[in-house]
Amino acid sequence: MRTDLVLLSARLLDPLTGRFLPGTAVAAAEGRITALGEDREIRARADSSTTVIDLKGAVVVPGLVDGHLHPVSGAELTHGLDLSDCTDLDQVRAALAAGVRSLAPRAWLHAWGLDPNVFGDRPVAVAPFDSVLEGVPALLLLFDAHSALASRRALELAGVDGPRTFDQASAEVVCDADGRPTGLLLEDAACALVERVAPQPTRAERRERLAAALRAMAAAGLTGGHVMDANGDSLDLFAELDAAGELPLRLRVAPWCQPGTDADGVRALIEQQGTGGALWRVAGVKIFMDGTVDNGTAWLERPDCHGESTHAFWPDPEEYTRILGALHRAGVPVATHAIGDAAVRHVLDSVERARADGGRGVQHRVEHIETVPDDTLRRFAALGVVASMQPTHCCDFTRADHTDNWSRRLGEERAARAWRCRDLVDSGATVVLGSDWPIAPYPPLGVMAGARHRRPTRDLTQPPHGPEQALTALEALQGMTVNAACAAGEESEAGRLAVGHRADLTVLAENPLTTAATDLPDMPVLLTVLDGRPTHRDATL
Repeated sequence: MRTDLVLLSARLLDPLTGRFLPGTAVAAAEGRITALGEDREIRARADSSTTVIDLKGAVVVPGLVDGHLHPVSGAELTHGLDLSDCTDLDQVRAALAAGVRSLAPRAWLHAWGLDPNVFGDRPVAVAPFDSVLEGVPALLLLFDAHSALASRRALELAGVDGPRTFDQASAEVVCDADGRPTGLLLEDAACALVERVAPQPTRAERRERLAAALRAMAAAGLTGGHVMDANGDSLDLFAELDAAGELPLRLRVAPWCQPGTDADGVRALIEQQGTGGALWRVAGVKIFMDGTVDNGTAWLERPDCHGESTHAFWPDPEEYTRILGALHRAGVPVATHAIGDAAVRHVLDSVERARADGGRGVQHRVEHIETVPDDTLRRFAALGVVASMQPTHCCDFTRADHTDNWSRRLGEERAARAWRCRDLVDSGATVVLGSDWPIAPYPPLGVMAGARHRRPTRDLTQPPHGPEQALTALEALQGMTVNAACAAGEESEAGRLAVGHRADLTVLAENPLTTAATDLPDMPVLLTVLDGRPTHRDATL
């Protein structure tokens, strides 16, 4: 067998034990690791067609995988004005004013990353920006990507002049006491009212934006991602990049199942499973059980401080239970967005019912799990449900003193149960880490660092939110290697450095287990290898 890749002078880090493996070199062929050993032995496998790279003592880990990612929508949503660094209304107004000055006549202003904390105690509405956006059609996506602010002109162009009713129970055109829209649109069904009248990029532009985003992810050390949507022509774009040899990540895609999906729709989702190409495939279904705490659309067991977050995303939560049962019987894993305690409990209850009806081999997941009581934790391991966590959301969108919007809405008791990564690990649950990009940055070293320090990434001198929930360095690494493979049912071929496993590798300048959490995001990624071929190579190698 011809050897495609040889890596020499390496330190091979085992994410199961946290120790270095014997040997200093790796050989790969046909997308698999074919040998681990000493330099002389492995070099002998190379011929004139083999790519040979001297790593000069760098650390090799299994390819890092983001457990929750939205590549296509992220590439589209992050093309515009970035408001994520704005911390008050004056900064937002200044950024919008600069954006408006650069617009062509009658062009739309698109912005993203708006933090609701900039409004302080004021309601989230477009009114503070009316003077800047007068006559300008604008759509400002809030950081959670579940809500947006539309300018007066954008609402006018979309014909939105009052409340609407949607199949998504928590979707809403927020209106004032007189029935006039405030500009706040909750959930994608409401946002779509305005999005569909805004100019759309060409398909060629969308393809290049996606390709560029994926290349940047590979350069950050990612070799794979669990993609939590297949909206629009996403699958066609993945297939096109894959066929052209331009797909630098291995993608596992879960299409959405929305309220109103009938039996034929469920059958279509089942039939779609397993389709794909060399580096991507459909595997699972994504369902929403609620929205977000910040915009009052999570599903909580007790209302938030505004009397909101009191109901599920599904008008009839039992319909979700029935659909999950049907997918379970068909052997299809379900990944459910569940942020509030009532939402998480309902998902676990539904999985328990499905398992009682037979077919215990299907592994479902819960995405986000932002606040849950003690009695919920132990059920994850008992039911074999994966806990998919995004620790940087806690770092960057909440505060240790609970003065942020998320914490104030929940109150002290529930805010103290924020992102219980440590408790979930200790309860025996499989915890997978991810970014939820574009909600938070995708670099995996930053995600692992956040799981360890739980501090605001913009100011690491600030105190951590819930330091008792921090993971160890090894647990954080496992969350993006071993556990990601287990969550995908791929532990026999991914997540470890072993002969026969996929040659998906990330090469780091130093040992991530002995590097301080606050320094980890700045560690150089020297090489990323997917399916035995480099997708990123630092100039020093």
